[in-house]
Amino acid sequence: MMDEFEAIRPYADAEVPAVMARLFADREFLEILARFRFPRLAGSLGWLLKPLIARRLHGEFAGIHSVDTLQERIELYLDRTIERATDGITYSGLDQLKPGSAYLFLANHRDIVMDPAFVNYAVFQARMRTPRIAIGDNLLQRPFVSDLMRLNKSFIVRRSLTGRREKLAAYQVLSAYINHSIRNDGESVWIAQAEGRAKDGDDRTDSAILKMLHMSRKDEESFAETLTALRPTPVSISYEYDPCDQAKARELYIRA
Repeated sequence: MMDEFEAIRPYADAEVPAVMARLFADREFLEILARFRFPRLAGSLGWLLKPLIARRLHGEFAGIHSVDTLQERIELYLDRTIERATDGITYSGLDQLKPGSAYLFLANHRDIVMDPAFVNYAVFQARMRTPRIAIGDNLLQRPFVSDLMRLNKSFIVRRSLTGRREKLAAYQVLSAYINHSIRNDGESVWIAQAEGRAKDGDDRTDSAILKMLHMSRKDEESFAETLTALRPTPVSISYEYDPCDQAKARELYIRA
């Protein structure tokens, strides 16, 4: 069954060491880290910084052989980011969820990194398993980005397809994967309620998303039965400042 999901699924525990080794040898990934950590030195001393960063990463993440262990380590960095870059976050509603159950987190959408990161943070604090994350292939133009996201339990939504038949086939596989994840693997899923980030604050669920969820099951059960089995759980996230406000304003201006 899992073979049909090979191209879109997150990485499994057995794949973690090899993928991390590939990341730590990726020159483009190391260059971005160097420019982020040492913006003034990365240009002239990049040749020296990149091997030093690779060695530091190898040392810091040595011994990590599972996705859960990797997320535990990432959670420390998220804690630090929340402490430094925010006045704090609040969340509610987790008391309505049953530990050990898998849910379809159907979320409004502002930022593809921070939205699921904050959901992961809240769920992690409640000692529940973090969800698998639906992410569009338009955001995975570089191999190292795809590796990073799939290491962090992301699966790929093939949005860049243009042919109607190819799109239908891709959505059929996506529907089957989401159902398989929740109903067979017992793993929750996070997915945006509409394609792309909302740029006007209109947070209505696109009916096409709901239809997609039923596509792979329509010969076996009713729409209501599928949705009941997936346990759709609304997620509403709000930021004081939209993380992508400048990019969204620029895009809206160009379109206008």
